[in-house]
Amino acid sequence: MIKRTLEEIQLMSKGTGLKEEHKHILIEGVSTDSRTIKEGQLFVPLIGEKFNGHRFIEQAVEKGAKASLWSKQEPLPDIDFPFILVEDTLLALHQLAKEYRNQLNIKAIGITGSNGKTTTKDITASLLSLKYKTKKTVGNYNNFVGVPLTILDLDEDTEMAVIEMGTEMFGELSTLTSIVRPDVAIITSIGEAHLEHLINKENVAKAKLEILEGLNPEGVFIYFGDDPTLKKVLKDYTIKHRTITYGTEERNDYRCKLNNMDQKGLSFTLETPIYKEFYLPILGKHNMYNATAAIAVARYYDIPFELIQEGLNSVDKTGMRDELIYAKGFAILNDSYKSNPDSLLAALNTFYSMENFNQKIAVIGDMLGLGKDEIKAHERIGLAIDENQVDYLFTIGPLAKHIGDKAIARFGRDRIIHCESKRELIERLKEVIKPKSLLLVKASRSLELEEVVKAISEEVVFPENEAI
Repeated sequence: MIKRTLEEIQLMSKGTGLKEEHKHILIEGVSTDSRTIKEGQLFVPLIGEKFNGHRFIEQAVEKGAKASLWSKQEPLPDIDFPFILVEDTLLALHQLAKEYRNQLNIKAIGITGSNGKTTTKDITASLLSLKYKTKKTVGNYNNFVGVPLTILDLDEDTEMAVIEMGTEMFGELSTLTSIVRPDVAIITSIGEAHLEHLINKENVAKAKLEILEGLNPEGVFIYFGDDPTLKKVLKDYTIKHRTITYGTEERNDYRCKLNNMDQKGLSFTLETPIYKEFYLPILGKHNMYNATAAIAVARYYDIPFELIQEGLNSVDKTGMRDELIYAKGFAILNDSYKSNPDSLLAALNTFYSMENFNQKIAVIGDMLGLGKDEIKAHERIGLAIDENQVDYLFTIGPLAKHIGDKAIARFGRDRIIHCESKRELIERLKEVIKPKSLLLVKASRSLELEEVVKAISEEVVFPENEAI
């Protein structure tokens, strides 16, 4: 993590006002959360729609903060404590991270996309760590706050930084890529996500392509070559960087082919640039593409093909994504972190492919952020869901109800259950779950359906002789 004197922090953040007696104080690390700040860290109080971090300076000091950035528009507390004054604390955080990135001798891999970026990040980091000291984005720290904090958390001897970058509107990736300055830029997919701001998939692709603005001129652009929207939009771009494509289509530089998959993972063959079979202990055909992108990065940084399987075997996977949980007599495919039409269809296909279960129950919540066509997007899922592969369909949320409404003609009313609350959902699930059932749980982040996963895992218990 960053270790600098306050004099250096003031210079890097373009702040003012630091007292002479505080200039040589050393801070170690940066935090924006007064609740979890650690001893010796720099506190950066942010201002949001419903909060103002400046209100919690006393808590940050009590927890061990050593200094704080401070907005010039906020009253300065009457305490003997080091403050660096800035116009905007978020912009100062960005500036600090940008300067720190410039001082580090690292290679940065920036990853964006509508789906798959977190798993691609996890696999890429695992492969690169075979040869280099590697750090990656923790959890889903991929926004205006998370990305600079990820950069500031890098140790000085880090060699590879694998950074996930999200976007909901134009301009966001321009800012993030200027901070990260990636040496490799990856776009995993273009899907129906964040359409309330970006309106259509073509605009989503254009917003994702902003990642190239910060890409090292000598770097490489890696993207999913099968994606029709990305291919269409790229026709209007002049890409000056080296490009590497991946996917199943013939023209891709890294061409992959699925061999088989089960409830433990999948095997696939890389057909170009070498013919070699790999096994990935992660569920879902779509993760073959994420692994192939990661392999392309690994090869770009001279990881031998012979070592790649070792890296695939040891992926430290971020939770709540294609996570198979074995409960007491049944299983849950927990994919509750986020949802959009493409990722939901991919999760359903994984769900369909899993065999040796006596019963399958799909629990689907609202897909948010889809813009003016959000109802139609949910209705399309209702028409697409396979009634022969799903015994019960549970929905929660006003938008998800449209999924059930469109599926009811094929499922029948007895197999579709809409719930108004998580507690109702839990109780209704408990009525129908049988031994050796498999549940799929998926919804947008704000529904927090991991609470349902936890409750069902704890409250439903079948005898040991009925275990999976």
